[in-house]
Amino acid sequence: MKYVSLCLLLFFFSTADAQQLKLKTRKKNALTGSEFAKSIADSSLTLQQREILIFKEIKSGNIPDFLRILQEVRDTIQLNPKQFATIKYDVLPDYLAIGNNDDYIYIPMTPILAQRIAYLLKCSLPTKKMVDRIYKSANIKLEPQPMPPTKAMTTVPVFVAHNELVKLQLKSYPKGKLTAGNQKDVIISNKIYGEQTPRVVIYGWHKLDGKAIQPVYNKHTNTWADYSHGIRLIQNKVWVNGKKTTVQKVLAEPNLNPLLSDEGRIEKAYYPIFKSY
Repeated sequence: MKYVSLCLLLFFFSTADAQQLKLKTRKKNALTGSEFAKSIADSSLTLQQREILIFKEIKSGNIPDFLRILQEVRDTIQLNPKQFATIKYDVLPDYLAIGNNDDYIYIPMTPILAQRIAYLLKCSLPTKKMVDRIYKSANIKLEPQPMPPTKAMTTVPVFVAHNELVKLQLKSYPKGKLTAGNQKDVIISNKIYGEQTPRVVIYGWHKLDGKAIQPVYNKHTNTWADYSHGIRLIQNKVWVNGKKTTVQKVLAEPNLNPLLSDEGRIEKAYYPIFKSY
């Protein structure tokens, strides 16, 4: 009994100082991941209708509890021959999902919805450099599970099938640890802008040798979301050499942007969203 009490006490102190996702408590009668997947599997639903339902569930707090405790990631770079800088930021331990701790589903979504959720939760999406750093820092590195590229890859049944492959790998691991390798990331990049039509930029899906399957890619429009796309939220609040600032300020800063970016300054560190969406 004393041992159990000590473990609980240690857990409390280990999470007391951890950053947490600012989201409503999950309701007891909230849909499980399986139930929600069934509710959006109707092929007559438009993409926009599906994403409205996804947003509603996340806004109501219907995500697993293990996703709420953010994990700390650190990086240090040399700014010049005499100066180093260290950044600390807090990230979702895994990709965004709907449901409870035991029955959840990873939810691919357009960058339009991802940005809307990021704004809601005072978060950002990661850059390529952050995705690489998160992978290196991950406690759990999974083998990617690519599926055949077909017209169905943007449909809920394929989302569910891929979800089961990933969760099968996760069975032997504790929940809430920093996990990577299971999905590609929707990222922040200068390549979001500059094309004739709005784009989504994706990157990642690292193999166990540390090499990413998906190079930085912006050839899909911003309404594309297939089974492989994951949403990893980064808390906007970050610390550089112990001083609080934001992801956006660091990315726009001429000297400090290399802490989070390997493509130079990113002044528009967000996706454009539409009021009607």
